[in-house]
Amino acid sequence: MRILITAPYNQDGQKELSGIAEVVYRSWKPQGRAYNEEELMALLEETAADALITEHDHVTARVIEAFPALRFIGVCRGTPSNVALDAAARLGIPVFHTPARNAQAVAELFVANVITLLRKTIPARQWLVDGRWDEGAHTSYLEFKGNELAGKSVGLVGFGAIGRRIASMLENFPCTIHFYDPYVTEYNQRYRRMELDELFSESDIVSIHLPVTNDTRGMIDGSLISLMKKDAIFVNTARAAVVKRDGLLEAIENGRIRGAILDVFDHEPPDETDYRLIRHPNVLATPHTAGATDEVEDHHVSIMNAQVLKHFAASAEPIQTK
Repeated sequence: MRILITAPYNQDGQKELSGIAEVVYRSWKPQGRAYNEEELMALLEETAADALITEHDHVTARVIEAFPALRFIGVCRGTPSNVALDAAARLGIPVFHTPARNAQAVAELFVANVITLLRKTIPARQWLVDGRWDEGAHTSYLEFKGNELAGKSVGLVGFGAIGRRIASMLENFPCTIHFYDPYVTEYNQRYRRMELDELFSESDIVSIHLPVTNDTRGMIDGSLISLMKKDAIFVNTARAAVVKRDGLLEAIENGRIRGAILDVFDHEPPDETDYRLIRHPNVLATPHTAGATDEVEDHHVSIMNAQVLKHFAASAEPIQTK
């Protein structure tokens, strides 16, 4: 078996897979973008690969149908949203992905950015850089007095790996944790399960952790955001498509909530409406980097290898290296 790996993959991970297959490594990173449909098909043809481990590449139905004998497709992402799953299922090709690969990274940035917004760190630093300290000995102390994260009630919309990781961190501040997730039946009883409208109305911080599905697309709308407390903070480090942008923009521009922390946008690169949010003084925005750490790549290697090795250990199908 020959595995084409286009995802970033460390040498230890490649070495581990070499015990069951020949590994051909062609990461997308040197060219600075994912492989498109044509490029990926050319790579699969050139390398005569029997399996593919990808990250962001365009694994379309056309790609899959052109290589119907693939033994598996691995996707080093929290959800395999770049893969034509229907085509893979129709051809009986297993698809593995790496849930929780970025849970620690996203949770850490959540905590860092919430504290940064609560403590007014960015405007305070700008005040200092601008040389405004001569305005008075206590000016900064009065102007930039913020709030502690401790004691806040945090509502997590979606309680998968990232939501749970955030909850475990926030317990120690301490914070009160609420969550909404109709698919979660077992959870730590220190957390309180809520209906969505209740969560929005009772939380000091509302954080979105939803995948994009037919059910979640546009689920967070202006009517929900209007339930938030006037001093509450809205956080989205998940997917922009689950939030109706106009409702959030209206709340921010009219001061109906304290502010927002955003890592995802309707258009990437942003359009002018996105920039109205990004540039608002009560918004702390980052360019889709919540999951961008070197360690995330190591995590996805470990998670993916465990799944691939388990699959072939349980399979009666022989593994042969070309």
